[in-house]
Amino acid sequence: MSAFKFLGKINNPDDLKKLSYDDLKVLSQEIRDKIIETTSVTGGHVAPSLGTVELTIALHYVFNSPKDKLLWDVGHQSYPHKLLTGRFDRFDTIRQFKGISGFPKRCESEHDILETGHSSTSISAGLGLAMAELLKGSRNKVISIIGDGAMTAGMAFEGLNQTGGLKPKNFIIILNDNAMSISKNVGAFSSYLSRIISAKSYNEIKDDIEELVLKIPSLGSKFMNIGRKIQESVKHLFIPGAIFEELGLRYFGPINGHDLGELISILYKIKEIDGPILLH
Repeated sequence: MSAFKFLGKINNPDDLKKLSYDDLKVLSQEIRDKIIETTSVTGGHVAPSLGTVELTIALHYVFNSPKDKLLWDVGHQSYPHKLLTGRFDRFDTIRQFKGISGFPKRCESEHDILETGHSSTSISAGLGLAMAELLKGSRNKVISIIGDGAMTAGMAFEGLNQTGGLKPKNFIIILNDNAMSISKNVGAFSSYLSRIISAKSYNEIKDDIEELVLKIPSLGSKFMNIGRKIQESVKHLFIPGAIFEELGLRYFGPINGHDLGELISILYKIKEIDGPILLH
């Protein structure tokens, strides 16, 4: 068995927060090594979990699970989450008789909020949890992590529709867009996401416009309202349909889901912003 410098010492997300940025990069590779080492023997969901290593580290580094609630959709993205929430010593038993589950399992950990074997339930469930937190007067966040394949199902769109209507300020949706489901994604929504990725980020455009307007001597700040109207027009030019913002969610992205520094930075930013938010 491989020797791990950091992974074997992570018993809960609080241990993760003690590591430096350079340590976190080493930890990322250790998680990948552990997943490959184990699943080469037991089988399991390899690629989806390898694709969420940096995202999982960043989420547990920035948020405070289980007070802040992470919902994985579909559940086979969750192997890094299992390794960072006290299941390293049992990870070799994954998907084995009397072993740990290949999906989130509430009886395994307080960090497993929702049992999700298959897809498209996280937005609706997350919305319900977010509204419950608000009714309790809590400031805790609810974060639903949904794959682009799972996003195509009707229940996911139903959840987006209701989220835009209720506008819970503590709700974050993370769209993990890797162009794959069980096989390569097809259909109009997949093409829509591809167009977003190929276009310049709306947030970059917005920042460029603000910077340009504010450079106008003495009048810059007075023209910010005009600048915001220009932003809205430009948004529709560069993001086809701007569907998420039209549904009432504040959209951030697309960003590189494997850039740990960028992920941590943007998560800290959106953590302080009232939602609902979608990070692509």
